Amino acid sequence: MAKIIVVTSGKGGVGKTTSSAAIGTGLALAGKKTVIVDFDIGLRNLDLIMGCERRVVYDFVNVINGEANLKQTLIKDKRVDNLFILPASQTRDKDALTKEGVERVLNELSAEFDFIICDSPAGIESGAMMALYFADEAVVVTNPEVSSVRDSDRILGMLSSKSRRAEQGLEGIKEHLLLTRYNPERVIKGEMLSVEDVKEILAIELVGVIPESQAVLNASNSGQPVILDEESDAGQAYLDTVKRLLGEAVPFRFLTVEKKGFIKRLFGG
Repeated sequence: MAKIIVVTSGKGGVGKTTSSAAIGTGLALAGKKTVIVDFDIGLRNLDLIMGCERRVVYDFVNVINGEANLKQTLIKDKRVDNLFILPASQTRDKDALTKEGVERVLNELSAEFDFIICDSPAGIESGAMMALYFADEAVVVTNPEVSSVRDSDRILGMLSSKSRRAEQGLEGIKEHLLLTRYNPERVIKGEMLSVEDVKEILAIELVGVIPESQAVLNASNSGQPVILDEESDAGQAYLDTVKRLLGEAVPFRFLTVEKKGFIKRLFGG
């Protein structure tokens, strides 16, 4: 039986799909059979970030409507074993996702996979609510700025009241905080909230801090999850995040300004 993890946020543009792609890839690298499901009906970005947009023939809505089966629709990643993508539809409305249809597809996936990563649209509209409804765990993605953190707080309220677990009176969704685009230099200047500030406001377990990095944009543009760029700070931070999701105790990195050594200072590096 698969563990269903929703990657969600209140605000758009915080790095949700980048994080879904990185976390799903990291779990597959760890030997877990993983599928990433794109719930962003009408927009569809996951396939671009995963570099498989030209291989999309059928989509999530086709499966729900019985127009295709999962074997026809799932796209196997060419770089990482155990990794599959279920793309969203670009031509349908978000109302095409029905609770019964989504449940049927997730149940079918659960029989085959260890992890199902649900890449949620931003906000609290129907697609986002559908993505979080069936979740066992949630990764709440936020940037270290007041508006992003405030909107994440709203999502936490939805997770605790609008999920299937809440409706059935079961143990709540396990919530994890993923802080993206973190820049300790800007924190010192007072231009950005600190990790401690965000933790204090949201009061949920911190699972990862992803530094602001050009590598994220480069990876997105090349259709490759940034976690595969193990030379980059962002790639390493996502690898650490996946280890924590799997229960490992891993110290946090990239939280402080890197002190330049004598050679770097001498040559302006």
